[in-house]
Amino acid sequence: MKLDQNRIDDLNLELTLTVANEDYADSRKKKLNDYRKKAEFKGFRKGMVPMSLVEKMYGQSALVDAVNDVVSEGLNNFIHENNLRVLGEPLPSEDQPQTDWVAGNEFVFKFDIAENPEVSFELSKDDEIVYYTINVTEAAKKEMKENLLKQYGSLEEGKKAKEDDFIIVDFEQGDMKVEGTYVALRNVAEGVRKSFVGVKPGDVLDVNVNEAFENETDRSSMLKVSKEEMANLDPMFKMTVKNVKTFVNAPLVEETFEKIFGVKTEEEFDAKIEERIRGEYAQEADFRFSKDAKNYLLEKAGVQIAEKFLKRWVYVVNEGKFTMEDIEKDWDLFIIDYKWQMVRNYLMQKYNVKIEEADLLASAKGFAAYQFAMYGMNNVPDEQLESFAKNILSQEEQGRRILDQVENEKTFAAVREVVSLKKKKISVEKFRELK
Repeated sequence: MKLDQNRIDDLNLELTLTVANEDYADSRKKKLNDYRKKAEFKGFRKGMVPMSLVEKMYGQSALVDAVNDVVSEGLNNFIHENNLRVLGEPLPSEDQPQTDWVAGNEFVFKFDIAENPEVSFELSKDDEIVYYTINVTEAAKKEMKENLLKQYGSLEEGKKAKEDDFIIVDFEQGDMKVEGTYVALRNVAEGVRKSFVGVKPGDVLDVNVNEAFENETDRSSMLKVSKEEMANLDPMFKMTVKNVKTFVNAPLVEETFEKIFGVKTEEEFDAKIEERIRGEYAQEADFRFSKDAKNYLLEKAGVQIAEKFLKRWVYVVNEGKFTMEDIEKDWDLFIIDYKWQMVRNYLMQKYNVKIEEADLLASAKGFAAYQFAMYGMNNVPDEQLESFAKNILSQEEQGRRILDQVENEKTFAAVREVVSLKKKKISVEKFRELK
């Protein structure tokens, strides 16, 4: 077999393979003999079918398979012998000559091959990356304290309804009566809400439900009728206020401190609030550092990719799942991620970054704790967190996301040890305005 290489640029080459009859003839003959051994033709014993019949039935299949074997071996040997860092896999050239599958013919195949570049760069204390320290203000502590007390608060009987309160009402229209309906004042249409604010138990109002409750689904649920039935109703109802329910923050007592943070005094409670804020700010600062460090490292590495080939390869291997327009639409994000994976792999190898099972479990437990905290569950037992974390890791997509996150975290941690951190203090408002 003859191979001709046309080097287009540093990352792209075109390889032409010319396959002569002698390159595939023996393989084709062997394949036909294999077909003959297995072929079952009426009137002939198995394995005794005349070769002319076998040739007629399987000749072209054997030819195609034999030639493809030669081409595949030739491509693999060329890649191995030349130590190519192949991007994806070779693709048939767009100007591939039409193949006339006739035994004895010479066949010509053209392939486009792209290479990934070698990633290599050095880091030292001369490399500076900004690391932000977010100031913890009294206002931030006060806001979090208020939010926590509100989160752990409760509904209690009220005298007059305020904008954030609930009222329990009866709706009446003729013979129709709907009792004990909860109405959140914040869900009442803005133009009508003022007439609801200040109502007391026993008050009676004439209410146009279409104007007061603009959401059709909520209105249907409130009046306990279907949307079809509601369309035929007169919207004017008499509304009688039975109760006012006001939301009261949790009191500043030991029971509250114990429930939220497992502490006993307000001083300890305040200290925990500051600790949580610092922890949240540190997470935000670390995330920002990872973003800035990623941009810095990508620029430092200067990775060049054969993007035209890569787009075509993504299109081909996904077998029509995406159009080229779909690929182009998300390309900017895709190519950054592709380059980053190359740079990260280089850094992990350079700084001997290893990912252990314990790292993945710890990260998954952190994610589990965050999810529980979103529902106000801050003191979940460790064994429950671990069980939840293992379930997360068992899910393919979630497990891959955790692995990617841990690889990033450990890579950035290794980079932080090598470069200089240019520390900057900043307010949380200014920090969140950063692009």
